[in-house]
Amino acid sequence: MKKIRTCEFVSPKHPDKICDFIADSILDAFWLKDKNSRVAVEVMGGHGQVNVSGEITSKARVNIKDIVRKIVGKNFAINLKISQQSPFIGQGVDVGGAGDQGIMNGYATRETKSLMPQEYELARYLCQEIFKHYPYDGKTQITMEGKKVLSVVASFQKAKTKDLLKLTQSLIKAEEYLINPAGDWKMGGFDADSGLSGRKIVVDAYGPRVAVGGGSFSGKDCTKVDRSGAYMARKIAVDLLKKYKASEVLVSLAYAIGKVDPVMAVADIDGQQIEIKDYDLTPGGIRKFLQLEKQNFSKTAQWGHFGQNFIWDK
Repeated sequence: MKKIRTCEFVSPKHPDKICDFIADSILDAFWLKDKNSRVAVEVMGGHGQVNVSGEITSKARVNIKDIVRKIVGKNFAINLKISQQSPFIGQGVDVGGAGDQGIMNGYATRETKSLMPQEYELARYLCQEIFKHYPYDGKTQITMEGKKVLSVVASFQKAKTKDLLKLTQSLIKAEEYLINPAGDWKMGGFDADSGLSGRKIVVDAYGPRVAVGGGSFSGKDCTKVDRSGAYMARKIAVDLLKKYKASEVLVSLAYAIGKVDPVMAVADIDGQQIEIKDYDLTPGGIRKFLQLEKQNFSKTAQWGHFGQNFIWDK
């Protein structure tokens, strides 16, 4: 029986993704100067204001307002509320422990070359291709039955419906097209709506087919295992998919704050669960294995954190 699945994607100019990009740009700026920076920032923006709140402990000196202005422009009020990392969190991280508790899932499937779910990959592909023509706020959505595309939804700022329909039809064949279903729209991004970092966690991961652990990625350094652990889970899923020549692999890791090793590390390989071994799953081990010190995190904030040929995708 063929399953019906739906997945959406959003452009980098969507308000939530602008906030993710700001958060990771701040992280990159601190890590460029101090690789031991502890960064956990949240961003909310829209309607002429950007608010940055969180905890940063670093030897680096960074002008956060300048970073935000380069992204959103000069006509925004920028409000900062930054404190240092809680010493009660720090006492666990300082000895190499996880920066928080949580569950991280990693996934890989043979459905696509990127080893991502097919409906996710099509929604992202469509969004990326439309964005080349209309580099503004926008969304796409794909509904599939098996390998057949039932419906396509595309809504993009400053795109006339008839032109967007023609472009969409040239990219993906479907039974139904819903193009700018609420009508043409010229106002988007922070002018039309507010955004919040960490709100698009399903788009950031694998789409709704794969459960998210709950933690967002952007604005967090790699001591936060909800980011680094999720990247490691994807890497293990890719490795096991190839090793066992499997159809799909789901890896689940779980951590306790301040503890070095995970409290759970299992993989579901085509329905059979195994315990994960032969990997260093400590926060420090993940950082070294995935070469996270070399990573430009703002790149992950724009088009998804997986299936983009990052080191954890290989």
